[in-house]
Amino acid sequence: MKKYSFIIAAAGLMTLAACSDNTFIEESTPQVPETPTELPTMAYLKGELMVKFQSTATEQVETRTRSTRAGRSGVSAFDEVLETIGAIKFERVFPIDPRNEERTREAGMHNWYVIHFNEEFPVEEAYALLSTLEGVEKLQYSHTITRGYEPRKSTVVSESALKTMATQNGSFNDPLLDRQWHCINNGDLENAVAGADIGAAAAWEKCTGDASIIVAVLDEGVMYDHEDLAANMWVNEGEIFGSKQDNDGNGYAGDLHGYNFVFDHGTITYNDARDTGHGTHVAGTIAAVNNNGRGVSSIAGGDGSGNGVKIMSCQVFSGDYGVSLYNEARAIKYAADNGAVILQCSWGYNSAKANPLYYPLGPANDEQWMRSFPLEKDALDYFINNAGSPNGVIDGGLAIFAAGNEGAPQSSYPAAYGEIIGVGSLDAAGMPSSFTNYGLVNLSAPGGDSGFHSSESGKILSTIPVGGKSGYGYMEGTSMACPNASGIAALGLSYAVQQRKHFKASEFRDLLYKSCVPVENYFTESKYYWEAWDLFGQTTLIEMEPKAYRNMMGHGMLNAAELLNNIDNGAGSDMKVPNMYVAPNGTTKIDFARYFLNGENLTYTFSSEDSAIASVAVNGTIATITGHQVGMVKATVTTSAGVSQTIVITVRKNANDNGWLR
Repeated sequence: MKKYSFIIAAAGLMTLAACSDNTFIEESTPQVPETPTELPTMAYLKGELMVKFQSTATEQVETRTRSTRAGRSGVSAFDEVLETIGAIKFERVFPIDPRNEERTREAGMHNWYVIHFNEEFPVEEAYALLSTLEGVEKLQYSHTITRGYEPRKSTVVSESALKTMATQNGSFNDPLLDRQWHCINNGDLENAVAGADIGAAAAWEKCTGDASIIVAVLDEGVMYDHEDLAANMWVNEGEIFGSKQDNDGNGYAGDLHGYNFVFDHGTITYNDARDTGHGTHVAGTIAAVNNNGRGVSSIAGGDGSGNGVKIMSCQVFSGDYGVSLYNEARAIKYAADNGAVILQCSWGYNSAKANPLYYPLGPANDEQWMRSFPLEKDALDYFINNAGSPNGVIDGGLAIFAAGNEGAPQSSYPAAYGEIIGVGSLDAAGMPSSFTNYGLVNLSAPGGDSGFHSSESGKILSTIPVGGKSGYGYMEGTSMACPNASGIAALGLSYAVQQRKHFKASEFRDLLYKSCVPVENYFTESKYYWEAWDLFGQTTLIEMEPKAYRNMMGHGMLNAAELLNNIDNGAGSDMKVPNMYVAPNGTTKIDFARYFLNGENLTYTFSSEDSAIASVAVNGTIATITGHQVGMVKATVTTSAGVSQTIVITVRKNANDNGWLR
């Protein structure tokens, strides 16, 4: 089994070499190592293994575990090994959520189990014993996901500086918008180029967000009570923050704003002494509340009327602690099962082509990554294929990852996986950031480069916690480019909701690539930047050649205005009213306004072809369907605009009250 080191795509650059006291210029010509055929060895987590059973073996386990003692499966051959290794706990990786169990089983995710056993027993020997058993499809070593190098904390903007920086000349009344060059670049920074931005101003004229779009931030905990984020936090109605009671039955107690997968409880944390503010900074770029007269603006944070996209905090880092691999997979699946359609991940493994003197190397290709991390791959595929809804704005989900900060000529994994959107970083001149990985990158977005602009303002300004209070600060990295891409994707889906458009996930992913603008014309012969400027100032001047990055930064810089224009110009298909299910003598409701353009201002007629099976009634935009006897019947809805759709109503005993099958 292959081994690895996991990193977070840190906000700042890591100092790779000692700097001289004197200013001098070094030419940046990174040595590209040969691609390794195997991952480097590492220490596996003791006392923990993940196993994926074949479906027939899972059936036996599910039948027998109910009557066996803890740490045993009820299958004799398997239990002999569990006894030998001293198994303490044996359980499904993914807890049962009745709302999603059917698709969980269809995707084979119920076949994954985690085994906790005696830490004194050699994990490699336990792996070898389990691998010989019939019915075992895959095995995976475990590891605690931690940062592979020291992340920088954000540069805090003091309260006095905030007052000095405040202006209100932008699209919104947020006083720091003029300092957010990634949204609107006026060329004010040293070396900046006006217009090298995401096209936010033009996009905001059409859409500022939609509260039905949920972005899951897998990162440090998001400051859910930040003055500029609280109104746009996802709320799991019925849950009590941090409670031990699972009120909605999804397998996670107290998950009001998301879940803390590091410590397995519903209390999101963001104030550990070793926290960097990373998750809150990322969230603010996507969905800080716009037009509230406070702090920063964001890409999809609404217009101040409560219509911003929502942030779900799936906490996978806390100070020096990180999740285990199976809890990482839980976080990904949790996001899909609880309504998120975008997975925002500003982290990843080191690039396989990073300088091995400074970084342990990660997976080099899809085969190596899939073989080494099958559970992670299955969880990401589950999100990509099962988030969203066939009758919603997107069927499937968008997994967006940072490409990495090693300055390597190949993106890191999982960003490099073909089904994932991997994001490289650009500076305020539209050139590659000095730290960005390149190659196998899908698209690029602003991530900053303070060493090139000789200013903290050359980083990305967003929300952060400051001593437990709401604050603002600068960070840079592909970590900051990634939420720019996620925010634009969220804004595009918001506009699609308003235009009643529907996409398959693969269609929208391709549309994002089509909505990139070329950046090659920004790539000059040479670019000079101060290495680790924010730590040491103007000490070591490095020359890099942006022209070497041509055709290596993906489809270009993702542009919000282009994306919305492409939706206007026919991308996607019209929303379809879903087929409905109802129980005999039961009722279910549907809001037609969600499925027709300008639907809230239309009137509707709705007729059933056989009212003995199911009858229908309309009040405003809301239709009520009543089931009478088991069977199927067609029903037609017609709008005052002359548009008609026909659906099938199924009356069956195992239908529930929200119009879907249990």
